Amino acid sequence: MTCDVFFLSAEASGDDLAVSVIRKMRELQDDISIGAIGGKRLSRVGIESPVDVSPLGIVGLFEGLKVYQKVIRLAEDATQVILNSGARTVVLVDSWGFSIRVAERLKKADPDLSLVKLVGPQVWATRSGRAKTLCKYFDHLLCIHEFELPFYEPFGLDCTVIGNPALDRVENGDGEKFRKRYGISASQLCLLILPGSRNSELSRVAPVLAKAARELQKERGDQLISVVLVSDAMSARIHSGEIDWPQGALFIEDENEKADVMAGSDVALACSGTVTTELATQGCPMIVGYQLGWLTWVIARLFLFKSRYITLFNIAAGNEIAPEFVQTKFSTDRIKRAADRLLDGKKERQKQTSEQYEALKKMGLGGRPAHEIAADKILSLTEKKGAE
Repeated sequence: MTCDVFFLSAEASGDDLAVSVIRKMRELQDDISIGAIGGKRLSRVGIESPVDVSPLGIVGLFEGLKVYQKVIRLAEDATQVILNSGARTVVLVDSWGFSIRVAERLKKADPDLSLVKLVGPQVWATRSGRAKTLCKYFDHLLCIHEFELPFYEPFGLDCTVIGNPALDRVENGDGEKFRKRYGISASQLCLLILPGSRNSELSRVAPVLAKAARELQKERGDQLISVVLVSDAMSARIHSGEIDWPQGALFIEDENEKADVMAGSDVALACSGTVTTELATQGCPMIVGYQLGWLTWVIARLFLFKSRYITLFNIAAGNEIAPEFVQTKFSTDRIKRAADRLLDGKKERQKQTSEQYEALKKMGLGGRPAHEIAADKILSLTEKKGAE
């Protein structure tokens, strides 16, 4: 079947954004034909991916090199599917490494194809040279922040600022409903663990978060309830037994409960990523951790990474609102001590929640939803392309 627009996403957060934009596009133009490659979440809009992109759940330079040939093969497969779809506009969502490989192949095969990048690489934090590369292959960029624009202006790329999609993607959760559903009393504290949605994160980050939670629960007993929010892509590994989770932990796998769980938790131990913004929208204070492979980390610190913080609302605030423990500072003891301070101090939790919210307002909270702006722009670009 011929498509008007084709989406490509390669990870869970990209799927969420693609789904939101596709839904809005169909609301605005009910006869629009849309195809997509991505994960299982595309089923929410009635699309089954013709290419399995699950092997792309990798972080790190050297981890990526191990599956380089598989990435290239998937890029070739995705390119052919998109070309065969007959789409006039192709939207490549996030996932810089994979997106740029597909974009290069698409432009080579069909220079007249309109390529749109939905969420650009973090040129303001690492590898500003990617701006020039993006401009070489893409016709339009839908970016998150105003401060990204100066990186692309020298190359004449058309850009539209949409704001942060995580600010409008999660509905307000009902924390009391979640606690009542699982029998968590008002006197008990709920510790939420977000172990990551990539294989490398489950190998490096999740075990440390899980150990910190075990030690916290060992000291606090039944007064602390541990909850693990499970990504559908990582469900098998979460339950494989390779990670020693706190005894009696609740595992929440239903995506529809995500907002309620976040709203009903007192403190979260979070792997760095989009989820930190989602947590902040639900008023949950958090501790953020991350770890890369050591060689990747050395290269990143020496040559690539520019920002002082890794959490977006910390960057927006210019302050470490949520405690961050990255690489050499990423340890069970440090995370446990930070969690103890929040669990023991209601005023401390309220203070962090308030500061997180103020930072979110700087990121666009309260404005027009990002997926609506993106949907409008993609439709207008598609109509323009069709009129040429």
